[in-house]
Amino acid sequence: SILFYLAEKFGHFLPKEITQRTQVLNWLFWQVGSAPYLGGGFGHFYAYAPEKLEYPIDRFAMETKRQLDVLDQQLAKHSYIAGEKYSIADMAIFPWYGMLAKGKLYNAAEFLSVSQYQNVVRWADQLLERTPVRKGRLVNRTWGQENQQLKERHHASDFDAINLDFA
Repeated sequence: SILFYLAEKFGHFLPKEITQRTQVLNWLFWQVGSAPYLGGGFGHFYAYAPEKLEYPIDRFAMETKRQLDVLDQQLAKHSYIAGEKYSIADMAIFPWYGMLAKGKLYNAAEFLSVSQYQNVVRWADQLLERTPVRKGRLVNRTWGQENQQLKERHHASDFDAINLDFA
């Protein structure tokens, strides 16, 4: 809801025109209902569960692949999730599915064959080229090399000493 609130307050990343707005909100709500299967389901059983059980891993892997296919089909027709403009739908979906497509989530890229979702990979690459996205990935980062951390953010200049190339 914070993305919706900020988009409304500042008038960016959420179209005013009803058809485009509905598409953005549909995809925003899709993420709310889909990401728990990726994170809470697949991520838990594949990467964190103390015992690796085949059934839940396979079950949630198939659902994750189905979701990636839904995104891939949508992105075959559009530059961004909800159309031709970057929106709050991209912001919400990218941390889960974009990072998965780039092999940076659960160390599961090969297992899920994420490279076959070429449109999702293209979209993730496109978002990672955006300086604001790279900056956003650093906020409250307390791990990694010192020049890749931003433990607190209080001013735009806080990013000046950070290497954005890795993000």
